[in-house]
Parts: sequence; structure tokens; C-alpha cells
Amino acid sequence: MTVKLAVDSAVEEKILRVVGGINNLPTPPIVFSQIQKVLNNPNTSAFDIAAILQEDPAISAKVLKLTNSAYYGLAREIESVRQAVVIVGIEAVKNLVLSASVFDTFSKKQIDKEFQDLFWRHSLAVAFACRLLAHKLRAQMSFDSEASFSAGMLHDIGKMVISVFMLQEQKSIIGLMKTKTETPDHALEEEILGYNHGHIGALLGKHWKLPTKLIEAVNFHHFPQLNDSGNNLPYLVHLADHLAHHTFDIDTGTRHFIEPLESSICGFVGIGVDDLFGYANSLREEYGKSETFMEMAKGL
Repeated sequence: MTVKLAVDSAVEEKILRVVGGINNLPTPPIVFSQIQKVLNNPNTSAFDIAAILQEDPAISAKVLKLTNSAYYGLAREIESVRQAVVIVGIEAVKNLVLSASVFDTFSKKQIDKEFQDLFWRHSLAVAFACRLLAHKLRAQMSFDSEASFSAGMLHDIGKMVISVFMLQEQKSIIGLMKTKTETPDHALEEEILGYNHGHIGALLGKHWKLPTKLIEAVNFHHFPQLNDSGNNLPYLVHLADHLAHHTFDIDTGTRHFIEPLESSICGFVGIGVDDLFGYANSLREEYGKSETFMEMAKGL
């Protein structure tokens, strides 16, 4: 299936041309690529995944650390990656490897520390909101909680690419933020670049050979109604993004303008706006499990 990176073909061509010029667009660690390949084999076992992970001791250690974190809340400590695969599952471990790989890739870059901290805090808030909503909305739609978490964590990854590889453009976007305080970030990016962070994030996802549903969630998280593939994950990420902003921006007072949530998008998923924001306290509790993820994001 071909992933549609932009609604307009001319815009898509421009994105490919400009982002294609980034010679050092980050590539995934070898272990992640290997796991992606073996997962295409229906006969893949926990032993196969563990064997691959053990070739990269650093990633293995991070997967074990995340498996033993509050995120899973397991009753006993997991001591080997094979145990981790058996207990939390192959898909869960794949998503933990993805988390560790993304943190690894960008924690080594020279990035403004305040931006990096706020970026990962919001990304993880949306990831936990996705996981929460995936459970809460199970009756209306079928969402995989692990894939939902990854989609939330990666939804803004295009912003990280802009901040690392497109410094001049980033400065121009920040300049516009100061004057156009009631314009959402993605609209300011389109004014400067001709495309937005969702498009760039989707390209990175394609470059990393991520699943199509995940790429679409990143690409369309601001406009889920524009995705016509039948994939509902962009809707979940869109709602989780709003829930995270509502919950934590109110707490901190550090909000850039977010366009109002369309009731039609809530209606499509089968939830009311008040019900959505009613999950704020639950999200605060879930987000309390993010400490280990934040340590890795900061390269600690």
C-alpha cells in the first residue's frame, strides 16, 4: 500500500525534494531493522527476537529497563530479553525497541535542552493519552494499545527533524510564533516551508520502514478526516494530542495556540468532547509512569 504523504501532489514533490536533501536523515539502528524483517515471518518466535536483541547490548538493556518500569507494572523483575518477549509480547517489545531507537537517535544531537525536554514530555503525554484512549474506546473501535503508544510518541517527530536539520527554517517558524499567537504550529510551518511536521515525520517513518498505519497516524494527526485508507489511528492520535494539551498546558501555562477540537472528529470515534477531557486525571496518573522513558530521551 502506498502512503499518501500530502493531499496535494505538488506539495508532496516539494517535501520529497527538500527533505531528500538532508544527507544525514537519521537511520534506525540495525537491530530495529532486523526485528522489522523477522516480524514479517509468521513463524517468528520469542527466541528469534531475543537472539537479535542480544546482538545489541545497549538496546537490550534499555528494553529490559522499560519492561521493568512502571509502564508495565509487572509483579516481578524481568531479567532477560527473552523473558521480556514472552511476558509482554513480540509487538510490545518491538515498540519498546522503537522507543529506545528514537530516543537514542535524537538524544545524541545538539538540540536546545529546553526544547528537547518539552518536546519529549509532550510526545510521551500524547503516547500515554493514546494508550489510555485505546483502552477506553475499545467498545467503539478496535485499537492496539502498543501501536497507539508508538503513534503518540512519534506524532510530532517531524518537529525534531526541523529543529536538528533545518535550523534557519526553525528560526523563522519561531519568529512567526511570537507574532501570530493564534495560529497553530502546523500552519506556521506550512507558511515557511510549504508543508508541516506531520509530512516530515511521515517521511522519516517511511525512511525507517515503519508500518503504514503508524506513518499515516503521524502524517494526518492534525487532519485525520483527510486520510481515506480506513485507518482510524490518526483520529486516536488527534484526540490524544488535544487531551494532552488540555491536561498539561493548563497545568503549566506554556501553551502555543491549538485549534479548537472539532466535535465531528469526536463523533466519528464515538466520544463527547466533555467525556474526552474528563480523562485528564486518568492521564495524569498514566503519565506518572513516564519517568524511565524521559531518562532515555535525555540520554541519561
